[in-house]
Amino acid sequence: MIDPITVEVIGSALASIVEEMGEALIRASHSTNIKERRDCSTALFEPEGRTLCQAEHIPIHLGSFIGLIPHILKRHPVAEMRPGDVFIGNDAYEGGGTHLPDIVLAEPVFIEGRIAAWAVNLAHHSDFADRGHAHIYQEGLRIPPIRLYRAGELQRDVQELILLNCQVPRERLSDLRAQMAANRLGVQRYAALSAKYGAATVAEAGAALLDYAERKMRAGIAAIPDGTYRFADRHDSPEIEGELDLSVEITVAGDAMRLHFDGPPQVRAGINMVMTALQATVYYAVKAVVDPTLPPNAGLARPLTITATEGSVVNCTLPAAVNARLSTCQRVVDLILGALAAAVPGRVTAAHNGACVVASFVGRQPGTGEPWVYLETIGGGFGARATRDGLDGVHVHTTNTSNLPVEALENEYPLTLMRYELVEDSGGPGRQRGGMAIRRVYRAEADCRLRVDGSRLRSRPWGLFGGEPGGHGEFRFAPGVTPFALGNGDLKAGQWVEIITPGAGGYGPPEERSPEAVARDLAEGRISPETARRAYRALAPR
Repeated sequence: MIDPITVEVIGSALASIVEEMGEALIRASHSTNIKERRDCSTALFEPEGRTLCQAEHIPIHLGSFIGLIPHILKRHPVAEMRPGDVFIGNDAYEGGGTHLPDIVLAEPVFIEGRIAAWAVNLAHHSDFADRGHAHIYQEGLRIPPIRLYRAGELQRDVQELILLNCQVPRERLSDLRAQMAANRLGVQRYAALSAKYGAATVAEAGAALLDYAERKMRAGIAAIPDGTYRFADRHDSPEIEGELDLSVEITVAGDAMRLHFDGPPQVRAGINMVMTALQATVYYAVKAVVDPTLPPNAGLARPLTITATEGSVVNCTLPAAVNARLSTCQRVVDLILGALAAAVPGRVTAAHNGACVVASFVGRQPGTGEPWVYLETIGGGFGARATRDGLDGVHVHTTNTSNLPVEALENEYPLTLMRYELVEDSGGPGRQRGGMAIRRVYRAEADCRLRVDGSRLRSRPWGLFGGEPGGHGEFRFAPGVTPFALGNGDLKAGQWVEIITPGAGGYGPPEERSPEAVARDLAEGRISPETARRAYRALAPR
């Protein structure tokens, strides 16, 4: 039996490998979405496709990882695989993906003639812009798991087919090459680790790490009171009329947890989720509440049973569109936090901004006529905690990307950022204040097409235990711009769009907030003078 110290050393080495792979991908990529916004992820998998280690990048990307290797193994016999084979895929139904811009590359690691692991990475290719979202066939090129490289040789016809369907092919080619470099680094590092400790020892350590994650998850669940906990919320999007009702039922029994999600039938819009997206979201949310120190591997999923109504927005079937699935994923996290608040109130937060606010511009460069695509996901409020205020203007939950710095944005695209600031009074009042939203105002310097998407445009992020809700999101346009239908429209040179993201909910009664905290909020611009006056009047006698 392998000793715990060796397991810890090898586990740390595996974590270092995936982090180094991620840095290589970011540094070698060309697109701003990867090199600046870090919209990518890296991981190592066991030969059978179980997650061995994932870098701390984007939680939702696990949804595109966990289904890919099983799809590869189903389509391609292991006996026919060779060192240097590289598989590419993105499809939500036949490739294990969650939406089409997330393209995954997977390369088997051969040790002593056998597959010992898989090096895997994902990059969000900001390319499939100005699309319809009635069904997945409108959303871009669907790629099942196929070989991009065969025994180290590039399959040029496959590459040409993919690039022909891209709007900015040179950028895509550069990013694909960066993905290749990241995987090759992972293969080399894993081989070196196996040479140092022996392939059998590394494999045994990997299995021990999965068992350790399972034990920690079970111990954390066992500390939650047994019972059934329910929560419901509403979900809105510019792509649909009205709001959708979503709900969860969580049953805790001993050291196991069952989560069942219900929702309306899948819709003719891009906000549907496939099961792997739901699973990745649940793993993140439960880990965050139960034990944030859990190793990010497949072992943590063993005590969890996840079910959802088939053919619904939270477990859709072909041909449902899925491009904006992340907005629904954010609401799923809200459901889990809302349900578990009754069981472990000190471990959960009030609702975060509950959205993935996206601005996607596409046009042609003045002078050269070259096509360009710029995508930005914009942060918002972080929910208040039992003992601390929420964070202001950050990405939350399953997104976790960075912003594109103003200098990089204006240098690469014909856009000017007129305002970029936190939104006063957008954090929900409470004993602990909810985080503030972001205001970002873009001016087009050349004609372009724009898509804006998000959620919490009608509802507001809820507070907990007397805390008040945060502000809702809003899209505003320059005079003369027709309001966008389904989030899509045109901007002429000189016209602008103002995007306000949602804030976050407060925690505890506002009258319990200290006068010192109110004064600090006012001094730091988080609340207006009128809000401060109301807060002072409402303060409970000390």
